[in-house]
Amino acid sequence: MANFTTHIAAGTVVAGALATVTLAADVVAPENLVAVTMAGVLGSVLPDVDLKDSRPSRAMFAGLAIFFSFAVLFHAATRYSIAELWILWLGTLIAVRYGLHAIFHRIAVHRGIWHSILAAVFCSAATAVIFKHGLGRHEGVAWLAASFMFIGYLTHLVLDEVYSVDVMGTRIKASFGTALKLIDKRYPRHTIAMAIAAVLAIWATPSTKTFVDGMSSRSMWAGLHERLLPQNKWFGLVGPGQPTAQATQEGETGVTTGSLPDGTTAPAGPPPAQ
Repeated sequence: MANFTTHIAAGTVVAGALATVTLAADVVAPENLVAVTMAGVLGSVLPDVDLKDSRPSRAMFAGLAIFFSFAVLFHAATRYSIAELWILWLGTLIAVRYGLHAIFHRIAVHRGIWHSILAAVFCSAATAVIFKHGLGRHEGVAWLAASFMFIGYLTHLVLDEVYSVDVMGTRIKASFGTALKLIDKRYPRHTIAMAIAAVLAIWATPSTKTFVDGMSSRSMWAGLHERLLPQNKWFGLVGPGQPTAQATQEGETGVTTGSLPDGTTAPAGPPPAQ
């Protein structure tokens, strides 16, 4: 299997490539794109959460502990005294970071259900729910984050499967087939539990209309096709097919994006989701 450094590097490259295309399409505000991109990077290491002492596992439960402890704190802020709020906050932090962590790893099996496409679906749906209802982001942004999560998750599974093939020794390792799978047939109960969790997460997700309409927009894809390569020059350097001085004076100065300051023309496409 690939190590943590390899997974995080591959996830960053894939998420960065997707973010570049998304920014060029001008379908989401740049400040939201940062969070969306991080969802893709997180997905690229999330399958290893079933390793008890792995960095993804420690980081995820630490993050969950922080998130839920502050959620409880803000929810109960006007009901209790400062001393009681301290107890609630610290109790939730410890319960999630250590209690939930211990319970999870009593059940989880490495290369089990978390290394499956079903788990990728659950995590993607959960991401959409968190972005919409937990972070208050637009439904289009929520589903964009879910898509980044899904692609990042698949990147991890595929990479582990690739590492199961010993190219130099021309042999297939015993781990081949355990990383990329639809479900985990070895542990039916785990698969059933994950399927139920996925269904519940999908049920709670926001509407997909904005996201689907944006992704199916012909004008957006036409704009991306037009922006794929420089029209006249690379990185502002003069090259073959350079514009004439007159054309340059008339404003043909290169490619623009919707993320530039107001007054700059952007390619036609769906309005950005804020």
